[in-house]
Amino acid sequence: MAGSWLLKKDDIVMVMKGRERGKKGKVLAFYPDQDSITVEKLNLYKRHMKPSGQNKGGIVEKEGKIHYSNVLLVCDKCGKGVRVKSKKLEDGSRVRVCRKCGDAIDKI
Repeated sequence: MAGSWLLKKDDIVMVMKGRERGKKGKVLAFYPDQDSITVEKLNLYKRHMKPSGQNKGGIVEKEGKIHYSNVLLVCDKCGKGVRVKSKKLEDGSRVRVCRKCGDAIDKI
């Protein structure tokens, strides 16, 4: 599941491998059975759509899936992709912590 990846929806991630290397985007969806995520405006592909009641048809660009091991969470303080770990606080709650600077990112 997504919780074991220490990523959440709407997180900003940086792609580390592939043709989109170095680009940042927001996580849109998780696919735990395929170990993949969808990142906003990255890994785009074109799909030819027939007209239907909802759309006009034509050529539509969609976001493709990216394997979760090819992305890193972006730390606000560091400004780049970093590995994260989970840390338990005194009150019993858990937070994600940047391994580089040690800054707490947010609660899990």
